[in-house]
Amino acid sequence: MTRDLIGYGGQAPDFTWPNGARLAVSVVVNFEEGAEQQVLDGDPTSERIGEVLSVVPDGKPDAGQAQIFAYGTRAGVWRMADALRHRRIHATIFACGRAAERAAPALNHLAADGHEVANHGWLWRPHADYDHAEAEAADLDRACEAIAAATGARPVGFFCRGAESPWTRSLLAARGYLYTSNGFDDDLPYRDRSGLIVVPYALDTNDMKFFHPNGFVRATDMVDYVTDALDVLGAETEKGPPRLLNIGFHLRIVGRPGRFKAFDGVLAELSQRRDHLWIARRADIARAFAEAVT
Repeated sequence: MTRDLIGYGGQAPDFTWPNGARLAVSVVVNFEEGAEQQVLDGDPTSERIGEVLSVVPDGKPDAGQAQIFAYGTRAGVWRMADALRHRRIHATIFACGRAAERAAPALNHLAADGHEVANHGWLWRPHADYDHAEAEAADLDRACEAIAAATGARPVGFFCRGAESPWTRSLLAARGYLYTSNGFDDDLPYRDRSGLIVVPYALDTNDMKFFHPNGFVRATDMVDYVTDALDVLGAETEKGPPRLLNIGFHLRIVGRPGRFKAFDGVLAELSQRRDHLWIARRADIARAFAEAVT
């Protein structure tokens, strides 16, 4: 893979999003619970990143960590689904296949509300650690089938934890995917040589920072941070090209009562600015970009 450090080179394409807005916003809800690695599930190791770093020895079952994840689909998802419905905001759900299979009623509920469901891999793992394209292809297909079984629709978008493998994009393109989101390097979508649209994602406007020692502490920290991003990008679009802001959430993180105000507060801020934004699902963003930038 050759790194592109130039991108649009300060000459981003000039267009408007479908509703006439210059700033698009993508709300993402990650649906990973049950797909994290757990010895309890027969995996060789258990996920260490949770409310605290796991102190259970590697290779030993970690029931506590598994329960921390399970909160997301047992409780958090319903709180977050209600908030999205109340604010009339449609999100994209990054759903892991094993999570879709094991918590199908929750994912079906989100899909029925009009949220897009994208493929987040079979497990919550980096695809860069696949040694062979055949193994990755099998897991991509397995995840796709689990999502389709839970929601009635096959995904057209993809995002994996960490980084893609050298074969990920060619595998996705061969399967008719529209976009990938494993890009953290721009404020607008762009085309990949595979034929896919890259709809970049972001890890700063993301509730994972509640789990980082230098990240968010209070719910208002995230609301303030996202508000600042909206202000900056909004001002840029008044005198320059359009922009895209990505905001990421997790069921087990902002689904918790003490952090839920971060989720609802961001949604409230987006609702207040609705007349000046295009709040859209990632598939819709990819299609709009493809039509506007030939």
